[in-house]
Amino acid sequence: MMLSIRELSVSYPGSDVVVVDGISLDVPSGGTLGLVGESGSGKSTVARAVVGMVRPRSGTIEVDGVEVGAGSSAAMKHLRSTTQMVFQDPAASLHPRMTVGAALVEAASVRADVAHGQGDLAMEVHRLMDLVGLPETFVDRYAFELSGGQRQRVAIARALAPRPRLLILDEVTAALDVSIQATILNLLKELQAELHLTYLAISHDLAVMRYLCDSIAVMELGSIKEIGAADEVFGSPGHPYTVALLDAVPQFGRTRDDRTVLTGEPADPADRPSGCSFRARCPVGPVFDASRDRCVTTTPELAVVDHSGPDHAVACHFRLNTNDRDV
Repeated sequence: MMLSIRELSVSYPGSDVVVVDGISLDVPSGGTLGLVGESGSGKSTVARAVVGMVRPRSGTIEVDGVEVGAGSSAAMKHLRSTTQMVFQDPAASLHPRMTVGAALVEAASVRADVAHGQGDLAMEVHRLMDLVGLPETFVDRYAFELSGGQRQRVAIARALAPRPRLLILDEVTAALDVSIQATILNLLKELQAELHLTYLAISHDLAVMRYLCDSIAVMELGSIKEIGAADEVFGSPGHPYTVALLDAVPQFGRTRDDRTVLTGEPADPADRPSGCSFRARCPVGPVFDASRDRCVTTTPELAVVDHSGPDHAVACHFRLNTNDRDV
């Protein structure tokens, strides 16, 4: 297993407010797991915990069989050599006073197997530019001279420089035009096949996630509400929160009456409700009047959905049996 997370909890720095609440995830080598959910659901915090940007409150994170969550020097060295992150805004992650070539040389120079002679590094820069489909003439350009899609290609090339096996993709197409999004997603698919990369992808764009990911984990208030193969989660969602997220995707010919629409605001992590964290906005629970107290008193645990695949699990007292849906 390339990435294995067990009972991971993360708090806001310097506080006891839990923003990731005991989640467990597995991403096999060569696979892609997508984390989806509203802003504030905790998905980006999971990504930052994996790459060592935040320290877990509890739980374990293993990358390629090595525990990295403890933050030891050996663990961090392993993490830097195996795992890289690509951010939403490439302009913010690229140094404005560095040329494209200089940025790639800096990233490649950290590898122990790369000689520090100019010739070897020049060959590595050429390899990286070729991987992401950028012409050699771009090595002397600065980030501000590039389009958004070109900058994201440079950011991807920079992440590939240490030759990682796991890439964390944090909203990598959110800042791009739709047509450019497609080219970047196709590039990521090609790179995954060519380099046998593993992806942990974070996005609020469900169409992007359906195209890119093998499996999906739906997060709400720091916990996983639904997880399974992408086709199962999107085609037959078992949690009312997942249904609402899917219904929020605009579709021609559908009216508001045809969709599940969430009302109210997500619960505050600093003031977590008892039982199900989604209950105040849930459109399903109130229908089951006789069992409504379970939502208030008992936190639902992930359990396999009877009508779906063996790995499709939902954390809801009223697991749904929906018909196939299109995103």
